[in-house]
Amino acid sequence: MKPTFLIAAMAGLALLAGCSGSQVQPQYPPKELRDITPQAELSQAWSQGIGDGLGRARYPIAPSRDGDNLFAADANGRLYAMDADDGEVQWETELEVPISSGLTAVAGDIYLGTRNGEVLAVDQRDGSIRWRARVPSEVLAAPQPNQQLLVIQSVDGSVTALDRNTGQERWVYGTNRPSLTLRGTGTPTVIDPVTFAGFSNGRLVTLDNRNGQPVWERRVAVSQGRSDIERLVDLAGQPVLTPDGRLFVTSFNGRLAAFEATRGEPLWAKEHSSYLTPLLVGDLLFTVTEAGHVLALNADNGDEVWRNEALGGRSLTAPAFAGGNIVFGDFEGYLHLLDARSGEIVGRTRVDKSGISVRPVTDGARIHALANDGSLETLDIQ
Repeated sequence: MKPTFLIAAMAGLALLAGCSGSQVQPQYPPKELRDITPQAELSQAWSQGIGDGLGRARYPIAPSRDGDNLFAADANGRLYAMDADDGEVQWETELEVPISSGLTAVAGDIYLGTRNGEVLAVDQRDGSIRWRARVPSEVLAAPQPNQQLLVIQSVDGSVTALDRNTGQERWVYGTNRPSLTLRGTGTPTVIDPVTFAGFSNGRLVTLDNRNGQPVWERRVAVSQGRSDIERLVDLAGQPVLTPDGRLFVTSFNGRLAAFEATRGEPLWAKEHSSYLTPLLVGDLLFTVTEAGHVLALNADNGDEVWRNEALGGRSLTAPAFAGGNIVFGDFEGYLHLLDARSGEIVGRTRVDKSGISVRPVTDGARIHALANDGSLETLDIQ
């Protein structure tokens, strides 16, 4: 989510003096794209314009797919429901609120957060608002449901649990927030008994969903360094939970760590600076470093399987998976396919020159990619 965050943008564009003394260059200059021999073709299935897009601040308003329907919104509050197969707009509505979070569509509802600290539950059938609730501050992370609750992490660092049916507040958990952080938060991972949440102080906390009390807490990253940016240790991604009870979490200027989810016992860790959510596919964990290097790791022990540095400095999105490939968007609006087993770039297409800053939504070999200006392209891997 880095393009959305003010301080994260500072980190990515930190300037270093050039040899002449007057020339400056970004900390991670974007690598030029080299010609590839495509092994996977991308064909356009349909396209659609989503209002005015993500706004000047590039809010992380990622679309969400639920079954045969795809939902997308712009920063000004226009919400769209589309047939995921052919892109036909089923309805669109003006919510009259400034949307700032990714969408979460599940079980007949669409959940989203706003810049003025509201959370809305919207009916998937017609776009009507079922309920709205107030949380302590602006919401950038997509709301996360379990069977009973909707859990929201807001930019002040608090975590709020709402009744999923009514929006009534169940509990709020607060934590100490450093004076300087990435603008935004991590996204919690929620299951029925507990919520896993990462914070800007470098700590991962497991909360009891009955009352919001901590079950266990672990430090993932330690603040260190001379500059303010070097001391940022935000857990800005979303913890990844496996069916067998392992938890993977990234940190900025810190580590990539694996824990046993029940008690928080460390399994392995390695130095690794990332503000993006990793992706687990089978026995491989895919992650993107702060510098834009793509790594595949053995999920059992953290050993590196392959590394691709060809997309360094290109402000990649978090990875998605489609048709045996890892999928990323970049700051120039290109969509890249990397073979999941080898790390080789096997496909590329340009969606829109405004850039792509939210993670593509995938289903099988189909990819829905939303550009910053609201251009939504749906592509199939051939």
